Amino acid sequence: MFKLIPRRSLIIYINNNRVIRALRHYGQIDYISRRMHYVVMYVDQSDIEKIKEKISRLRAVKKVELSARPDLDPTLADLELTGVYQLHDEDDKK
Repeated sequence: MFKLIPRRSLIIYINNNRVIRALRHYGQIDYISRRMHYVVMYVDQSDIEKIKEKISRLRAVKKVELSARPDLDPTLADLELTGVYQLHDEDDKK
């Protein structure tokens, strides 16, 4: 049976687009923004720190960040009840 491997995305800010070819060796590239100079790529969760360190050493890489998506609470349905959002007078009442 097929077993899913836990993965995490990295957001990599780059100086030039030539480094994209080198990034393909470290994981699966999901999105490339040539205009905004960043790359979103997926790597295995078990190797995340090692790969992040190797990528940050590349010459044309400015910064490497972990994606915050796995840390977010997906069950956040009603923002008013959690205290994140407060209802104002301008808002339509239900």
